[in-house]
Amino acid sequence: MNNWQEDLLMITDAKLSESQIIKHIQDTAVKLEFEYCAYGLQLIFPEEKVVMFNNYPQQWQRRYESENYLAIDPSVAKGRQSQEPLIWSDELFRNTKAFWEEARAAGLKVGWAQSITDAAGVASMLTLSRSSQPITRLELEANEIKMRWLVNVAHITLSRRICTRLANPHEVKLTSREKEVLKWTGSGKTSFEISCLLAISENTVNFHIKNSILKLSASNKTAAVVQAFLTGLLN
Repeated sequence: MNNWQEDLLMITDAKLSESQIIKHIQDTAVKLEFEYCAYGLQLIFPEEKVVMFNNYPQQWQRRYESENYLAIDPSVAKGRQSQEPLIWSDELFRNTKAFWEEARAAGLKVGWAQSITDAAGVASMLTLSRSSQPITRLELEANEIKMRWLVNVAHITLSRRICTRLANPHEVKLTSREKEVLKWTGSGKTSFEISCLLAISENTVNFHIKNSILKLSASNKTAAVVQAFLTGLLN
């Protein structure tokens, strides 16, 4: 496991309080060169509810809440439609120009976000943002795997603290090959690269990944890797 992965998994320490977890997530965002970090969790059962944490400027937080901007925020709407990462742009906010101008005036000019919905229907979104320096292709190539890991660690850790649905987790058993494939996936290897390393077909690699995702009730392969590490399956 890489050092940055080990640092991220420290966030899952059972001894940490919810506020300490949030602080660690925000500190990780700073290491990734983002000034701000926002996390939102949407619960459906036992009742519909949205829980939000962020370190945005206080004036913007008050404005966002008083005007119920959650209902019109295009990045949130996009996150509900797709779990692919998104980058803030004029095109994304074309139908909410006043909202976009207010956000930029508050210092929220550049942003990256990704949502995640787990097998139980609990959804969350992590947003990393800053006041300057557009996100470049080189930055994404260097850091997006870390950003995706942070999304999954935040979701798994905070949803466990917030949702009582995880009180009785079921035992998961992975085969040795599934563990091997997940370890390489966690190191950033593609299915093709893993197939070459293990001398198996790319289809076989994808088969093992899909099986692992199903067994772990994960939303994607990154979530499966994180979940496997958290439960000690890849130790």
